[in-house]
Amino acid sequence: MSQESTGLNGQRLPHLQVAEALRARIRSGELRPGSRMPTQAKLADEFGVERSVIRLALRVLQDEKLLTNVSRGSPATVAEPHSGRNGPAEQPQLATVALAPRMAEAFAVPHVQIDALCLTAETLSMALIEAIRQIHAGLVKPERVDVRVLLPSREINLAFPTPVEDHSGDDRLHRRWLRQRNLQGQVLANFLGSLREPPYEIDVHVTFRALPFTPPVKMYILNNEEVLFGYYMIMQRLEEIEHERVEMFDAFGTQSMVFPFLKGDEGTRDTTFVEQTQMWFNALWETITSDLTLTE
Repeated sequence: MSQESTGLNGQRLPHLQVAEALRARIRSGELRPGSRMPTQAKLADEFGVERSVIRLALRVLQDEKLLTNVSRGSPATVAEPHSGRNGPAEQPQLATVALAPRMAEAFAVPHVQIDALCLTAETLSMALIEAIRQIHAGLVKPERVDVRVLLPSREINLAFPTPVEDHSGDDRLHRRWLRQRNLQGQVLANFLGSLREPPYEIDVHVTFRALPFTPPVKMYILNNEEVLFGYYMIMQRLEEIEHERVEMFDAFGTQSMVFPFLKGDEGTRDTTFVEQTQMWFNALWETITSDLTLTE
């Protein structure tokens, strides 16, 4: 029995773990496009699970366009690249649509690593709801979760939101953004921190650092395997702030479109983008950012 199958023993609903292992083989090139998968019987023996579990795992990969011809009969086929993760299902989507299922999938591995760069962490908090629900339901149980979040420092003058006209000394928009940043960050930390308690007892670490600039993009790195990247679109709008209507330039992060980039064969565009993005994030984290405390 392989090391991968040993790692599956004792896990509930292991089809997600089987799918993760097979997905890794496809992405690494061990299973090439156009090649036949091992039979369901052989996979069941390798992973030490029932064939029904293998069928569920194969259907997950078929839904992701990584496999074709999944049935009870002949072995499935690894999809060609044009029908795989870069196909129509991988077109840009709203962040609120794209991030949640990717986040849930990312939590199916033993060591979850999430890095995020954003304005308030609102979209990230929303996206974690499904992953946390799956843990509460016993569908997945990672052993460790590391989440690192880069947010703008409270000390800087934000590029957005900002008044359309110069209002020197008027920091109402800054106060409102700071409250949102702190609230969403605390929700995120408390949400994940609850997983440390019984019956879950997951080793959870959530860390924030402060950026010395306003991020023009939002970015999520999942398990060093996938990047979801989107632009903050700036627009002019009118809103009541502290009992007065204020014309401002602002961004709606939940309405941002995100573009997926997934590691695959070495040297490909997406693989290089994921690797460079992770290096860039690490460099920011270790150099020009500073400690961040989520308080007023």
